[in-house]
Amino acid sequence: MNFQSFIKPKNQLGIGLVIGAALIATGTTFYGIYQFAPLAQNAAPLPVETPLIRKITALGRLEPQGEVIRLGVPQNLNGDRIAKLLVKEGDRVKAGQIIAILDARDRLQSVVEEAQEKVKVARASLAQVKAGAKSGEIAAQAATIGKLEAEVEGNKTAQEATVDRLQAQWQGDRISQKATLNRITAQWQGEKKAQEATISRITAQWQGEKTAQLATINKLKAEFNNAGSEARRHQQLAGEGAISKSVMDSKKLALETSHQQVKEAEANLSRINSTAKQELAEAIANLDRINNTARQQINEAEATLARINSTAIQQINEAEANLKRIKGSGSEQLEEAKANLDKIAEVRPVDVQAAEAEIQSAIAQLKRAQTELNQAFIRTPNAGKILKIHTRSGEKISDNGIADLGETDQMVVVAEVYQTDISKIKLGQKAAITSQAFSEELSGKVQEIALKVSKQNVFSNQPGENLDSRVVEVKIHLNAEGSKQVAGLTNLQVQVAIKQD
Repeated sequence: MNFQSFIKPKNQLGIGLVIGAALIATGTTFYGIYQFAPLAQNAAPLPVETPLIRKITALGRLEPQGEVIRLGVPQNLNGDRIAKLLVKEGDRVKAGQIIAILDARDRLQSVVEEAQEKVKVARASLAQVKAGAKSGEIAAQAATIGKLEAEVEGNKTAQEATVDRLQAQWQGDRISQKATLNRITAQWQGEKKAQEATISRITAQWQGEKTAQLATINKLKAEFNNAGSEARRHQQLAGEGAISKSVMDSKKLALETSHQQVKEAEANLSRINSTAKQELAEAIANLDRINNTARQQINEAEATLARINSTAIQQINEAEANLKRIKGSGSEQLEEAKANLDKIAEVRPVDVQAAEAEIQSAIAQLKRAQTELNQAFIRTPNAGKILKIHTRSGEKISDNGIADLGETDQMVVVAEVYQTDISKIKLGQKAAITSQAFSEELSGKVQEIALKVSKQNVFSNQPGENLDSRVVEVKIHLNAEGSKQVAGLTNLQVQVAIKQD
């Protein structure tokens, strides 16, 4: 039985009129506040007229004079590592200063030393040819052969040690990565079990609370039905005059109270269900996240293990190939030295020319080796300041090179002026530069106007902005004080206002 059946139509109409009047009064109050508040806020004195200053505005960026130079390595040394970095960000460097030494230095130094020895051997051979067959020359050639044999044996031993070191390093890296993979797997299992336990706990708690709340609802509904029966019985007694109106009103109040309790209990049940479903969904989502993260970490660890194996196998193969080359090259050098020992008894012009050609060839190899060795020392092409370090000691040379170099004593603003305004720009015009990165307005002069129209690169990121504008780059040199203030803000986006004469 519904409580509304006990309320008379006349009372319903009165209550509806009261509620409607209250809503209209509230709406009128808020509408008045909404209409008149902006008028009070926007009230301000009229602006004072100021003389109109003609200017061309544009977006721009800061860069050192002469642009930023990216210091890299020669093509033949790409993929090498930096053995030692001699500068840090913000350091000033001189032209030709060494800023980094590559890992290839030691290897190239060995090549230079080997080339120097070849020059010495070639010169000794020439001297022997010119002097003719002598016991001293024969002894010298025999010593050369002995030196080559020792050198070949030393190189072979060193390369065999390299092969052994690479194999040992591979085993260590592989064992370490397998341990990492096992740790990730164990951690995943632990987190998954814990989250599954959380899901079970939430489910059990939900069922318990729902069962208890349903019991409460059933009890309250029974009380509501009983209150309804009481209200009907007392209504009949009131009609017969057997009870007073106050008793009848108390029964109606009890019925309404019971009805409200039923509604509150049903609302609590809905809240319990909603909260439990939300908590359960979040717990399931967390379980999915744990599984996905663990699978991703396992995949990455397995990929790393595969990369370790592939890299190690490749390095070992290269080292074994070098060992084979050393053995072959050493044998060839020894055979040549022994053949020369047989020929030194005869002095012929053609032998002298051949010996001289060997010297020139050895010198050319030495020069080439020295040139390659010099390339392992990275030098600055000119003076400036190190703006950014891209590759540090022990790292492979990145695609961005080693460092960025710029002359920050003179900073330049590259303003992108719309093509329709470029006819108004002249050399020597003054410009004002502003940005949220510095408090004071900077001053400069137009020093260069580009000769071609380009696509805009600097944007204000405002809604509706044209991203395909055509602009001309205008370079503005800042004064000494302004350059000093923004020397550390290369590539900063700025606002430029070029004043018209």
